[in-house]
Amino acid sequence: MAAPINIVPYTSHLYDEWDAFVRHSNNGTMFHMQRFLDYHPEGRWNYHHLLFYEGERLVAVLPGGINNKGEFWSPVGASYGSFVTEDTSFERNLRIVDAFIDYCRQTSIRDAYLIPAPHIYATETNQHHEYAMLYRKADFELHYISHAIDLRHEGDPIERFDATARKSIRKILREGRLNIVESDDYATFHDILVENKARHGVKPTHTLEELLRLRDLMPEHLRLNMVYDGDVAIAGSLLFVANRNVVLCFYNMLRYEYEHLRPIYLVMHEACRWSKVNGYRWVDIGVSQDTKSDDPMTPSLGLIGFKERFDSRGILRSTYHLRIEP
Repeated sequence: MAAPINIVPYTSHLYDEWDAFVRHSNNGTMFHMQRFLDYHPEGRWNYHHLLFYEGERLVAVLPGGINNKGEFWSPVGASYGSFVTEDTSFERNLRIVDAFIDYCRQTSIRDAYLIPAPHIYATETNQHHEYAMLYRKADFELHYISHAIDLRHEGDPIERFDATARKSIRKILREGRLNIVESDDYATFHDILVENKARHGVKPTHTLEELLRLRDLMPEHLRLNMVYDGDVAIAGSLLFVANRNVVLCFYNMLRYEYEHLRPIYLVMHEACRWSKVNGYRWVDIGVSQDTKSDDPMTPSLGLIGFKERFDSRGILRSTYHLRIEP
């Protein structure tokens, strides 16, 4: 008979154990690591991370926090959260979820919201913990449509791009006017990022100081590609190497006065080329919502159409809601 699942709230002395477990898990990402969460200033979030032990063995971790409504959210201050596990059985995942529900009852948490990484982030496809939540009567808060490019096909990824993308990229490469290189010029990139976001009436998720802190905390997980027209930086892409399976294009940005040169096509080509050469399975190019709509689930058809030029496919990013009954 399996040992019961015991939950231990995270404290800093468990830092190394936590991050080692995430690195070797089936579905963990950089966003689940304490090293990532450390980029936030102390006190910004009311963290309430949990570790799940079966006897002496760590079998799951759950990053998260409690907001001012007393709701548990996973993640807080990151893109993805929910349970991180090994490639393990449904029965164990169900016991982990049940232990969490019991913990919420004991700590007067009545609502829990969890956003797992999409299935492409798992080394072995396994959605046991998602089904365990649904079996325990979780519902959905929101679904977002995201898009990702499958790199597991034979040959150069460009061969699967549509005709417009292939023609644009080959013209750029043939003419040699634009050059894309790995860069450490986060200041210039952030200037372009701020300009881009201002066109849509929003601000970037990260300040320049936060990007620099992330770079210093997790240098092996960040890659900044910049496009130059001569000596002028005109576009860039900040890649997050989320785990051994997926590279996430967190920001793709350009100076719009150079849009006619189509630098974003070069950005997309390089992201796919570099990721495939380095053994990654997928390039996640992010959610595709119409941010100006009152309905947060409204898709941006123009953005989706552009992403599909690069052989991307739709993947769901869903928020699970567990209502904890007393």
